Parts: sequence; structure tokens; C-alpha cells
Amino acid sequence: MVQNHLNSQIMNKLKEKFCCDKSSISFGSGKMLFSITGIIFVFTMFLTSSASAQDLDVPYVPTPNEVVNEMLEITDVGPGDYVVDLGSGDGRIVINAAQRGAYGHGVDLNPERIKEARENAQKANVADRVMFLQEDIFETDFSRANVVTMYLLSSVNRKLRPRLLDELEPGTKLVSHDFDMGDWEPDKHKRVENDDVYYWIVPADIEGEWQWHTNGKTFTMTVEQDFQEIQPEIRTEDVSLNIKDKVLKGDRISFTAINPDSGMYYVYNGEVNGKMIMGKVQIRSGDNKTIKNWSANLKYKISHK
Repeated sequence: MVQNHLNSQIMNKLKEKFCCDKSSISFGSGKMLFSITGIIFVFTMFLTSSASAQDLDVPYVPTPNEVVNEMLEITDVGPGDYVVDLGSGDGRIVINAAQRGAYGHGVDLNPERIKEARENAQKANVADRVMFLQEDIFETDFSRANVVTMYLLSSVNRKLRPRLLDELEPGTKLVSHDFDMGDWEPDKHKRVENDDVYYWIVPADIEGEWQWHTNGKTFTMTVEQDFQEIQPEIRTEDVSLNIKDKVLKGDRISFTAINPDSGMYYVYNGEVNGKMIMGKVQIRSGDNKTIKNWSANLKYKISHK
């Protein structure tokens, strides 16, 4: 059942591309997963990280250069960035990132792809900025990255998703060629000819109850969270405030709370740092406007992952 489902996903994607695009496919064999700048599709039970495709012939589909460029553009890769490419194939994404001034490394289980990627890095004169590691993407350490790139099936993205949310810092950028993250909606989605590019920003985990004081009043905020989508409820002095313009982007949070009794507006903007939020609040009452420091503390936490 799993094999038939994966074959169906793969063939549908290939059929979609090659009915319009006659670019060639080269073939090779690898131990397990897929290349990202080329995907190594495994037609067996690869959903367990110990699955082996060492004896299988599997297609290797390189990511088109225009898609590579869009993936790096949408994540704004440049100096100061560290890119990790999960399933790095011939290394083209990490190499292109290095040519933009970034550092990074690629991960792939196919030794032929690792060898090819290292040779390509030498030819591109960026071998001092990149590495290619023969490792399992389900076990490799990608926590150093502030940009993660992927060309993996949606089922594999979903399997990786808990680790991506747990181990990457809020604000880390994720980009995937062709395959989504299931019910984690992308922050951006672009179409490049016959290819899809999906982009996410890892959100801070803020689900739970927060408390702070403003103008001598105690505010309690309870947040329900579904990835980057948040539903805060705020009360002060037994009054439930109306909430609008709520945004969670990486470790940045902003929202406006309105007291329906007094008409007072509180415009909050801050940075989430573990069990604290630090920022500013604009307090508006008629023509009177003031800005104060804002510091909220987490009372209890519920993980959304």
C-alpha cells in the first residue's frame, strides 16, 4: 500500500512535468532517500529511516536551475546565512548558496551523489564554504541552519516536520521544491513554470497562558496555536478584549487588543524568547497615545507540535 501510494505521487509529478518539459532524467542507485537538488525517489517502504534501497535502481531528478534560484531568492539567502540541504544530490543548492555568500552543507545517503557534489564544489571554487555529508536525513543534525532546503515527498516532509519545529530556532526559513508539509500551510507558495516552491518560517511555540501588567492592570492571554496561526483571548479586570491584526512570524508577535467598555486600544509588538515576550505596547485612548515597555511571562505551556 505504501509503495503504491508513493509510486503514484512520483509518477503524477513526473507526468505533470514531462508532458510539458522534455528534460532528461539520469539514473543511479543509492542506499535510501532522495536527493534534494535532485530527488532520489525510493519505491519501497522508505517511511522508516532504516529502510534501504541499496540494490534498487531509482530515478534521480535534478531541481531545475530556475527553481534553485527561486528557492534561494524566496529565502533571501546571502552572507551570514547557513544553509542545510536535506537530500543534496549533486550539491547545486548549497553551491549556489555559497556563491551568494552563505555557508552550508548538504546531506545525502548516496555516496555517488556526495562524491559528485564535492567535485562540483571544487569546480565552483566554494569548497571552503560548503560540506557534503553521507548521512540519513532523519538522523542528521540540522539545528545550526537558519535556512533548510528540501526536495522530498510530502510524506517525508511530514515525518521530518516534528524535528524541524522542535530543533530549529523560531524564524528559521524552510523551502521545499514541489512537495508541501501537509496541514502546515506555507507562508508563501510560488509557481515556477511546471514546478512549485513552498516557503515556511518556523514559528515560536507560544500556545499556553501568558500574563503581564500594563498601566496597573493585569492582563491574561490564552493562546491556541496551529503552526503560525494563533487565536489569542485576552482578559483584564473581568473584561474580555476584542483582538484583531494578530500575527506570529517566527519569533515576532503582534496584535491589537480593544477594551469594549472603555474603548482603549493596546497595540502590542514583541519578540518571543522562551517563556518571555519582550516588546512595546502603544496605548491609545481618544487623542491620547503613549508607548510603554511590554513584558509578558508564560504561566503554563502546551506544545502545539
